[in-house]
Amino acid sequence: MTDVSLSKAIENRLVSRNPRGMRTLQAALEPGYFLRAAKLVHQALQSSGSRILIGTGFPVAGSFETDGPVGAIALYRTLERLGAEPILVCGAPLANVIAGDYRVHNISVGQPKTSAREAQIALDDYQPSLVISIERPGMAADGHYYNMRGEDISHACASFDYFLTLARCPTIAIGDGGNEIGMGNVSDALTELNIIPAATGCDELLIADVSNWAAHGLIAMLSAFNGTDLLLDWDNLAVLNYLSERGSVDGVTRENTLTEDGLSAEVTEALICDLRKLGGYL
Repeated sequence: MTDVSLSKAIENRLVSRNPRGMRTLQAALEPGYFLRAAKLVHQALQSSGSRILIGTGFPVAGSFETDGPVGAIALYRTLERLGAEPILVCGAPLANVIAGDYRVHNISVGQPKTSAREAQIALDDYQPSLVISIERPGMAADGHYYNMRGEDISHACASFDYFLTLARCPTIAIGDGGNEIGMGNVSDALTELNIIPAATGCDELLIADVSNWAAHGLIAMLSAFNGTDLLLDWDNLAVLNYLSERGSVDGVTRENTLTEDGLSAEVTEALICDLRKLGGYL
């Protein structure tokens, strides 16, 4: 299978369930977006000591949801394995509970007036070669943040938008509903979804039925680039347990369970198995 064919196969697999209309949204994207994103990652890895910022953490019920951090940790471990210096960028409470195990940059929650300055200082300090956003609330056209229910959650959000809009390096964003950073790329198509859409764009947008799945899809694409099964040792349930012990909640049920957007760990395990099969590793 060629890289282009693999990318398209990954893209189709990741929106096959279509709970939030991502299959519809896919029509607004030029096919091959996972391949293009993998090329951006590959390019970023070329410089020694490459720093890659990974923003994640969607606030839910006073905590953070499982969708986003799981994929961010998967990307973090993969990028570190490939020689980069990844840094997770998030706000409290997520930043506080994982800082002992990962490189974390903590951003302020509910401080919209200082968000741009805070992002610029961090970008100047880290000089990243790539910025990735996965399941981060995206600023709507009115400057506020909204969840899938249309509730204004600005008071609970740490803004990661400016890390992409002010970055002098390529940017990748991942989302699954239309209210995440990056969805500004397909603003016209978002009118078909029953949401208050995000307006912030990016260089390459990746979509999936569950945002975590797009991280695994990108890793599957990177596996093809490196000739190595980078998903081989991934233990999704272990990471869900790690986050659950630190207070995570399912974004759909708002309960502290080992699920992602209402789906059991077995569903994600099957997805990862399919991705490895597409790559020729099973």
